[in-house]
Amino acid sequence: MDGQTLHHCAKRIALELPFTEHCWPFGPEFDVFKVGGKIFMIVSEQRGRRFVNLKSDPQKSLLNQQIYRSIEPGYHMNKKHWISVYAGDDITPSLLADLIGDSWNLVVDGLAKKDQKRLRPA
Repeated sequence: MDGQTLHHCAKRIALELPFTEHCWPFGPEFDVFKVGGKIFMIVSEQRGRRFVNLKSDPQKSLLNQQIYRSIEPGYHMNKKHWISVYAGDDITPSLLADLIGDSWNLVVDGLAKKDQKRLRPA
């Protein structure tokens, strides 16, 4: 998957998730996606290299970094809890959808129980 497709696909997948908010709190070069007021995805570019930052379970993060060369510790984020997904042949739309879904769910899991019930479809 090339960089343009990575960004387009990530944005489309995120906006299909319930209660997703798309905003630009860090400026126009950072597409930020939130659920329940908390960030679960940032789409940007650094030095001409497009990436998607996602929240990730620490053990799953390490495993994914070993399996996929296009997944690295989160750029400018907590390296234990965030990953950066870069363009590469090893990144597929289904893998990206799984990673984004995991990130969304991790953020919702951290919210109050009443908010979790409101945000998660039955």
